[in-house]
Amino acid sequence: MNLIRRGSTPLSTYRPSVAEDQFGRLVETMFEDFFAPLAQGGSRWFDANASIPRLDLTENEGAYEIQAEMPGVEKEDLKVAIDHDRITIEGECRKANERREGENVVYSERSARKFMRSFTLPSEVDDATAQAKLENGVLHLTLPKKQGSEAKRLQIQ
Repeated sequence: MNLIRRGSTPLSTYRPSVAEDQFGRLVETMFEDFFAPLAQGGSRWFDANASIPRLDLTENEGAYEIQAEMPGVEKEDLKVAIDHDRITIEGECRKANERREGENVVYSERSARKFMRSFTLPSEVDDATAQAKLENGVLHLTLPKKQGSEAKRLQIQ
C-alpha cells in the first residue's frame, strides 16, 4: 500500500527554524569537541583526567557573556584563548596537593584538577576588546562580537 501525505511541503523546501538551527549548531560543536583529540592524533592538549567546567552562555546584540565554574583555580593558573569564533578555557587547581613540611595527611578527598573546555560561537569575537575576570571561583568573560563590514555594492561595467 502506498501512502501519500497531502497538504505538506516537500522536503526539498524545508528550512530549519532559528531554534532548530541553534540546537543543531550546539550538537555539532559538542561532537567536534568530543572527537577533536582523536582526529588530531592526540596532539591536542586533551587530558583524560581533566574536568570540563560548566558554563552559562548568554548573548546580546553586541557581545557574548560567559560564566564558567573554575573552583579553586587562581588567575595565574588560568588561560583563555580566542581564535576567531573558537574559545578555549584552561585552568588548574594546584593548592589541593600542596603539603607543608612536617605535615601528616590523615585524610584527603581533594586533589589537584585540570579544567579544559573549547567551543565555537556562532560569530567571530573581537579579541582586542574582550575582557576576563575571575571572581569567587567563577570566570566571567565578555566577548564582543566582531563587527563585519557592510556589504559593498559593485558597479557593473
